[in-house]
Amino acid sequence: MANSSNLGKNRRLYLLGGMLLLWCAAICGRLIYLQIFRYGSFVKQAEHQQQRAIPLSAKRGVIYDRAGHELAMSVLVDSAFAVPTEVKDLPTAVSLITRITGEDHNIVLADCHNHKSFCWVARKADDETIERIKSLHLQGIHFQKEPKRFYPARDLAAQVVGTVGMEDTGQSGIEHAFDDELRGRAGKMFISVDARRQWFSDVEKQPEAGENLVLTIDKNIQYIAEKELDQAIHDTQAIAGTVIVENPHTGEILALANRPTFNPNLHKKITPEALTNRAVSYVYEPGSTFKLVTISAALEEKLTNPDEIFDCQMGSIVYNGMRIRDSKPHGLLPVWGVLAESSDVGAIKIALRLGEDRFYKYIRAYGFGQPTGIELPGETRGLTKPVSRWSKVSIAAISMGQEIGISPLQLSSLISTFANDGVWVAPRIVAGKVEPQGKPQTVAFHPGASHRVISSYTAAEMRSMMQKVVLEGTGRKAILEGYSSAGKTGTAQKVDPATGVYSKTKYIGSFAGFAPLNDPQIVVAVILDSAVGLHQGGQVSAPVFRRVAQQVLEYLHTPHDLPLAPNHQLLLASRAKDKDLEEGTPDHPGEPLETAEVNAETGVGKTSVARAPLRQTQGKLSPEPGGDGGVVQAAMREGAPVSSPSRLPTSDNPDATSGPVKLPSTGTVVLDVEQGGIVVPTFVGKTVRGALESAQDAGLELEAVGSGLARQQSPPAGTHVAAGAHVTVQFGR
Repeated sequence: MANSSNLGKNRRLYLLGGMLLLWCAAICGRLIYLQIFRYGSFVKQAEHQQQRAIPLSAKRGVIYDRAGHELAMSVLVDSAFAVPTEVKDLPTAVSLITRITGEDHNIVLADCHNHKSFCWVARKADDETIERIKSLHLQGIHFQKEPKRFYPARDLAAQVVGTVGMEDTGQSGIEHAFDDELRGRAGKMFISVDARRQWFSDVEKQPEAGENLVLTIDKNIQYIAEKELDQAIHDTQAIAGTVIVENPHTGEILALANRPTFNPNLHKKITPEALTNRAVSYVYEPGSTFKLVTISAALEEKLTNPDEIFDCQMGSIVYNGMRIRDSKPHGLLPVWGVLAESSDVGAIKIALRLGEDRFYKYIRAYGFGQPTGIELPGETRGLTKPVSRWSKVSIAAISMGQEIGISPLQLSSLISTFANDGVWVAPRIVAGKVEPQGKPQTVAFHPGASHRVISSYTAAEMRSMMQKVVLEGTGRKAILEGYSSAGKTGTAQKVDPATGVYSKTKYIGSFAGFAPLNDPQIVVAVILDSAVGLHQGGQVSAPVFRRVAQQVLEYLHTPHDLPLAPNHQLLLASRAKDKDLEEGTPDHPGEPLETAEVNAETGVGKTSVARAPLRQTQGKLSPEPGGDGGVVQAAMREGAPVSSPSRLPTSDNPDATSGPVKLPSTGTVVLDVEQGGIVVPTFVGKTVRGALESAQDAGLELEAVGSGLARQQSPPAGTHVAAGAHVTVQFGR
């Protein structure tokens, strides 16, 4: 009995021991499984619950103007974040904070529910907001320093500098174009919560600051441009405007002002319209400023000269069935007069002599239809059509600035080409990059690409003619005090987006020019959109040019090239009447700008050029039978080089054509004018008084420059000019 009882007890002990052994083995196996095989996944799960990696924004590089003034910089500000596991009543806490910040309560609360260890509740807030949040004394709400973008000049050059988002990512302007260089490299910080729900942070990687940028913009010149643009917007009630100031020799943009504008420090108040950098992205028809391309191309091809006389037919012309009129009647005008008085009829005649292919070649050479390459996002290439898509009236329309679209920056580059002796230089707005250092650094600016468009001689002729625009033509309100100036006005009707046709009330008024004449230091382009009342470029934009150029030249300490006392030029400016400054045609032979660019329908053909000579009757010109009574028939052959005004065929001329020649109904209107008018006498060697007397006797207006004896004159002696024409004589001792 005893033995069997002991045997039973032993069995139970063995069974219990075996069970304990199996239990220990299971626990050990489970521990091995959890500690070895599942270790990695549990660590990740713990990190997700207790730890969160927060990127630390690097300090963005500083954006300077050319003189080292900060236009954009980063400053450390407070941000508020929550550790949701520490907050007793999370919905209430979030509600209190969002009432202060104005953020959406539901969005912030959802973020806190999704991230148990960390969530932002107020990013990069101002001091007042942070103090109000701190005054709530909420448990689980903590504060962290972060770099915030700050623009000390506020809205100065806002579209150029641009903006950044909450994560310091560039969104527009230079901030966007050079985001990779400015942003630097972000750091990393870990937020951890222990078992007692206490949080602590650990910075694993320190952020690296971004590169600094130096712009070609001059803060003071930018202020002048924006101040005068604001005044112009106020005076004209224009809906928008642009002013560009450029160094014509290097392409450096000294100022680029746009309206409407914005304050990049007030991110929530920025509108899409204000963000638009109109200087590089706005496309408009240039109007009469494009006559500079037409005339300079003809001069370069030696198809005309500044003193050749064109018959502007009292401001009316019919070309391929389309009648085109000037804003006022003009009779005989020299080429420089066509530019000064902005005659569309004269420009069309010059373009017809030039021909489509050569005209298009110069359009492209001046940079139209292609981006300039400036370091700003959103630049347009403009709107141009190849010759194969030109209609039968395109050459007439484009010659006076219709049926082609350009940007204000492209206009500034065009004017810079004439000021830079015929060489087109790519505009630039970034001078260079510098490393983030505490000591001053020197940045060397290297001009962009360049190429010659016209010869130095042609450029000099254009500068002289552009000066006459200011002294005698539609740009008289651009006359400066103590400085000579030159430029061109432009006025173009806008296309009404509702109807797709040209508006009768909305215009783009522009003026672009340079100063001083013989040593240009600056180019200034002014474009005003939809001015109310007076809207012509010479009426609204030329005065802005005068105010900007005058102040900028004085600021740059540019030596005066004219007397400072009230002089003949200022007298001309004061006498200029708004009615005398009108330009542009009420007719639109081409298609509206948008249609002209996208319409590739048939009907495109080469412009036919009639070659029928005029018939001379008793010493007078008369239209041939069958022609339009308002059109003077043409004798000029397309593409014939001209060095001086040519003669009409007469009986003494072996090239004369006898007998009447019927002119086609679609004939050209380029007139081969007989030399007539007044022969310019020689003034060389005469005193000022003697030259004045000779000019009066000849019926000419004399412009005397200097004192002593006459050394040079323009136009030269023997030239045939209209009565009352101006002759410039240079005197010296």
